Amino acid sequence: MNKKLLSYCFLCALLLSSCSQIKSLTSRDSSASEASTRKTKAKNVQFLDGISVTPGQPSTSKYSTMGPNLPKAKKAKDTETSLPEYLAGDIERANWLQLKYAIMLDATVEKLSNVSLLKLIDEWWGTRYCMGGTSKECIDCSAFVQVIMSGTYNVTVPRTAQEQYNSGNKIGMEELQEGDLVFFHTSGRSISHVGVYMLNNKFVHASTSGGVMFNDLNDNYWREKFRGATRVAPGSSLGTH
Repeated sequence: MNKKLLSYCFLCALLLSSCSQIKSLTSRDSSASEASTRKTKAKNVQFLDGISVTPGQPSTSKYSTMGPNLPKAKKAKDTETSLPEYLAGDIERANWLQLKYAIMLDATVEKLSNVSLLKLIDEWWGTRYCMGGTSKECIDCSAFVQVIMSGTYNVTVPRTAQEQYNSGNKIGMEELQEGDLVFFHTSGRSISHVGVYMLNNKFVHASTSGGVMFNDLNDNYWREKFRGATRVAPGSSLGTH
Protein backbone atom coordinates (compact mmCIF):
# COMPACT_ATOMS: atom_id res chain seq x y z
CA MET A 1 0.00 0.00 0.00
CA ASN A 2 2.80 2.41 0.79
CA LYS A 3 4.52 1.61 -2.52
CA LYS A 4 1.32 2.37 -4.45
CA LEU A 5 0.95 5.66 -2.61
CA LEU A 6 4.52 6.62 -3.35
CA SER A 7 4.08 5.75 -7.03
CA TYR A 8 0.90 7.83 -7.19
CA CYS A 9 2.60 10.82 -5.57
CA PHE A 10 5.55 10.55 -7.95
CA LEU A 11 3.20 10.49 -10.96
CA CYS A 12 1.33 13.57 -9.72
CA ALA A 13 4.60 15.43 -9.21
CA LEU A 14 5.72 14.50 -12.73
CA LEU A 15 2.45 15.73 -14.27
CA LEU A 16 2.62 19.02 -12.38
CA SER A 17 6.20 19.55 -13.56
CA SER A 18 5.25 18.88 -17.21
CA CYS A 19 2.34 21.33 -17.05
CA SER A 20 4.66 23.98 -15.66
CA GLN A 21 7.14 23.43 -18.48
CA ILE A 22 4.41 23.54 -21.13
CA LYS A 23 3.07 26.81 -19.70
CA SER A 24 6.57 28.28 -19.71
CA LEU A 25 7.15 27.25 -23.32
CA THR A 26 3.76 28.61 -24.38
CA SER A 27 4.49 31.90 -22.63
CA ARG A 28 7.88 32.19 -24.38
CA ASP A 29 6.32 31.39 -27.79
CA SER A 30 3.65 34.02 -27.24
CA SER A 31 6.24 36.64 -26.23
CA ALA A 32 8.39 35.77 -29.26
CA SER A 33 5.38 36.06 -31.55
CA GLU A 34 4.48 39.50 -30.14
CA ALA A 35 8.10 40.66 -30.48
CA SER A 36 8.22 39.42 -34.10
CA THR A 37 5.00 41.28 -34.89
CA ARG A 38 6.40 44.49 -33.37
CA LYS A 39 9.66 44.03 -35.32
CA THR A 40 7.79 43.48 -38.60
CA LYS A 41 5.76 46.62 -38.03
CA ALA A 42 8.92 48.57 -37.21
CA LYS A 43 10.64 47.29 -40.36
CA ASN A 44 7.89 48.65 -42.57
CA VAL A 45 7.71 52.15 -41.13
CA GLN A 46 6.60 54.76 -43.69
CA PHE A 47 7.50 58.39 -43.44
CA LEU A 48 8.13 61.51 -45.53
CA ASP A 49 5.45 61.26 -48.17
CA GLY A 50 5.35 57.57 -49.00
CA ILE A 51 9.02 56.70 -48.56
CA SER A 52 9.56 53.43 -46.70
CA VAL A 53 12.74 51.89 -45.33
CA THR A 54 13.45 48.26 -44.47
CA PRO A 55 16.78 47.51 -42.79
CA GLY A 56 19.14 45.83 -45.22
CA GLN A 57 16.96 46.74 -48.23
CA PRO A 58 16.94 49.74 -50.62
CA SER A 59 14.56 52.50 -49.63
CA THR A 60 11.41 52.74 -51.71
CA SER A 61 9.18 55.63 -52.62
CA LYS A 62 6.16 56.36 -54.75
CA TYR A 63 8.60 58.43 -56.85
CA SER A 64 11.03 56.64 -59.14
CA THR A 65 14.67 57.74 -59.01
CA MET A 66 15.06 57.27 -62.76
CA GLY A 67 13.23 60.38 -63.83
CA PRO A 68 9.87 59.78 -65.55
CA ASN A 69 7.89 59.58 -62.30
CA LEU A 70 9.74 62.34 -60.48
CA PRO A 71 7.89 65.57 -59.75
CA LYS A 72 8.15 67.75 -62.85
CA ALA A 73 11.18 70.04 -63.01
CA LYS A 74 10.71 73.77 -63.01
CA LYS A 75 9.94 75.29 -66.37
CA ALA A 76 12.73 77.03 -68.21
CA LYS A 77 11.34 80.46 -67.37
CA ASP A 78 11.56 79.57 -63.68
CA THR A 79 15.30 79.01 -64.03
CA GLU A 80 15.79 82.32 -65.83
CA THR A 81 16.94 80.40 -68.91
CA SER A 82 15.39 80.90 -72.32
CA LEU A 83 15.48 77.60 -74.19
CA PRO A 84 15.02 77.23 -77.95
CA GLU A 85 12.20 74.92 -79.04
CA TYR A 86 14.47 72.00 -79.89
CA LEU A 87 15.77 72.00 -76.30
CA ALA A 88 12.40 72.42 -74.62
CA GLY A 89 12.33 68.76 -73.56
CA ASP A 90 16.01 68.68 -72.63
CA ILE A 91 16.16 70.89 -69.55
CA GLU A 92 18.48 68.58 -67.63
CA ARG A 93 20.97 68.61 -70.52
CA ALA A 94 20.76 72.41 -70.73
CA ASN A 95 21.38 72.82 -67.00
CA TRP A 96 24.36 70.45 -67.21
CA LEU A 97 25.92 72.46 -70.07
CA GLN A 98 25.41 75.71 -68.19
CA LEU A 99 27.13 74.32 -65.11
CA LYS A 100 29.99 72.78 -67.13
CA TYR A 101 30.81 75.95 -69.03
CA ALA A 102 30.18 78.27 -66.10
CA ILE A 103 33.08 76.52 -64.36
CA MET A 104 35.30 76.73 -67.46
CA LEU A 105 34.50 80.40 -68.04
CA ASP A 106 34.65 81.39 -64.36
CA ALA A 107 31.09 82.72 -64.57
CA THR A 108 27.77 82.22 -62.82
CA VAL A 109 25.26 79.85 -64.41
CA GLU A 110 22.75 82.69 -64.81
CA LYS A 111 25.11 84.51 -67.20
CA LEU A 112 25.18 81.55 -69.60
CA SER A 113 21.63 81.83 -70.88
CA ASN A 114 22.40 81.13 -74.54
CA VAL A 115 22.02 77.35 -74.34
CA SER A 116 22.04 76.87 -78.14
CA LEU A 117 25.53 78.43 -78.23
CA LEU A 118 26.76 76.14 -75.44
CA LYS A 119 25.30 73.10 -77.18
CA LEU A 120 27.05 73.96 -80.44
CA ILE A 121 30.38 74.57 -78.71
CA ASP A 122 30.02 71.28 -76.88
CA GLU A 123 29.44 69.42 -80.16
CA TRP A 124 32.65 70.83 -81.62
CA TRP A 125 34.75 70.91 -78.45
CA GLY A 126 38.25 69.48 -78.98
CA THR A 127 37.91 69.17 -82.77
CA ARG A 128 41.47 69.43 -84.04
CA TYR A 129 42.71 72.29 -86.19
CA CYS A 130 43.76 72.01 -89.82
CA MET A 131 44.18 74.74 -92.41
CA GLY A 132 41.19 74.74 -94.77
CA GLY A 133 39.23 72.22 -92.66
CA THR A 134 35.47 72.56 -92.41
CA SER A 135 34.32 69.35 -90.69
CA LYS A 136 34.49 67.61 -87.31
CA GLU A 137 37.49 65.71 -88.58
CA CYS A 138 39.39 69.00 -88.49
CA ILE A 139 38.50 72.67 -88.89
CA ASP A 140 40.26 76.03 -89.14
CA CYS A 141 39.49 79.18 -87.17
CA SER A 142 37.39 81.06 -89.75
CA ALA A 143 35.31 77.98 -90.67
CA PHE A 144 34.57 77.40 -86.98
CA VAL A 145 33.42 81.02 -86.68
CA GLN A 146 31.10 80.42 -89.64
CA VAL A 147 29.62 77.40 -87.82
CA ILE A 148 29.01 79.34 -84.60
CA MET A 149 27.63 82.48 -86.24
CA SER A 150 25.31 80.56 -88.56
CA GLY A 151 24.14 77.96 -86.05
CA THR A 152 23.62 80.34 -83.12
CA TYR A 153 22.90 83.80 -84.52
CA ASN A 154 21.67 83.04 -88.05
CA VAL A 155 24.54 85.14 -89.39
CA THR A 156 26.44 84.41 -92.59
CA VAL A 157 30.06 85.62 -92.60
CA PRO A 158 32.80 85.34 -95.25
CA ARG A 159 35.19 82.39 -95.33
CA THR A 160 38.51 83.90 -94.22
CA ALA A 161 39.49 85.74 -91.05
CA GLN A 162 40.62 88.80 -93.02
CA GLU A 163 37.30 88.97 -94.90
CA GLN A 164 35.37 88.58 -91.66
CA TYR A 165 37.33 91.45 -90.14
CA ASN A 166 36.74 93.67 -93.17
CA SER A 167 33.00 92.98 -93.20
CA GLY A 168 32.05 93.61 -89.58
CA ASN A 169 31.35 96.80 -87.63
CA LYS A 170 34.47 97.68 -85.61
CA ILE A 171 34.03 97.99 -81.84
CA GLY A 172 36.36 98.74 -78.93
CA MET A 173 37.63 96.07 -76.59
CA GLU A 174 35.63 97.60 -73.72
CA GLU A 175 32.42 97.04 -75.72
CA LEU A 176 32.86 93.30 -76.18
CA GLN A 177 29.86 91.08 -75.58
CA GLU A 178 28.84 87.52 -76.41
CA GLY A 179 28.87 86.83 -80.15
CA ASP A 180 31.37 89.52 -81.14
CA LEU A 181 34.33 88.43 -83.26
CA VAL A 182 37.89 88.96 -82.03
CA PHE A 183 40.83 89.06 -84.45
CA PHE A 184 44.55 88.43 -84.16
CA HIS A 185 47.78 88.73 -86.11
CA THR A 186 49.53 85.38 -85.66
CA SER A 187 51.37 85.08 -88.99
CA GLY A 188 52.47 87.18 -91.94
CA ARG A 189 49.01 88.49 -92.79
CA SER A 190 47.53 91.48 -90.97
CA ILE A 191 44.56 89.38 -89.76
CA SER A 192 45.29 85.65 -89.60
CA HIS A 193 43.17 84.32 -86.73
CA VAL A 194 39.62 84.82 -85.41
CA GLY A 195 37.45 83.66 -82.52
CA VAL A 196 34.03 84.29 -80.99
CA TYR A 197 33.88 86.27 -77.75
CA MET A 198 32.06 84.70 -74.79
CA LEU A 199 32.43 86.67 -71.53
CA ASN A 200 35.01 87.46 -68.83
CA ASN A 201 37.62 88.11 -71.57
CA LYS A 202 37.24 84.51 -72.77
CA PHE A 203 36.75 83.57 -76.41
CA VAL A 204 36.16 80.27 -78.20
CA HIS A 205 38.16 79.41 -81.31
CA ALA A 206 39.84 76.66 -83.29
CA SER A 207 43.37 76.90 -81.97
CA THR A 208 46.29 75.55 -83.99
CA SER A 209 47.69 73.93 -80.83
CA GLY A 210 44.60 72.59 -79.04
CA GLY A 211 41.72 72.58 -81.52
CA VAL A 212 38.36 74.04 -80.45
CA MET A 213 38.86 75.52 -77.00
CA PHE A 214 38.67 78.66 -74.84
CA ASN A 215 41.45 81.19 -74.30
CA ASP A 216 41.74 84.46 -72.43
CA LEU A 217 42.37 87.81 -74.11
CA ASN A 218 44.51 88.77 -71.12
CA ASP A 219 46.98 85.95 -71.74
CA ASN A 220 50.30 87.44 -72.80
CA TYR A 221 50.29 85.71 -76.18
CA TRP A 222 46.77 86.75 -77.19
CA ARG A 223 47.05 90.26 -75.76
CA GLU A 224 50.11 90.90 -77.94
CA LYS A 225 48.46 89.40 -81.05
CA PHE A 226 45.08 91.10 -80.64
CA ARG A 227 44.17 93.41 -83.56
CA GLY A 228 40.52 94.31 -83.01
CA ALA A 229 36.91 93.20 -82.75
CA THR A 230 33.75 93.45 -84.82
CA ARG A 231 30.02 93.01 -84.24
CA VAL A 232 27.51 91.58 -86.69
CA ALA A 233 23.78 91.99 -86.21
CA PRO A 234 21.83 88.72 -85.80
CA GLY A 235 20.28 87.59 -89.07
CA SER A 236 22.81 89.50 -91.18
CA SER A 237 24.42 88.10 -94.30
CA LEU A 238 27.80 89.58 -95.08
CA GLY A 239 29.14 89.24 -98.58
CA THR A 240 32.01 86.93 -99.45
CA HIS A 241 34.81 88.56 -101.39
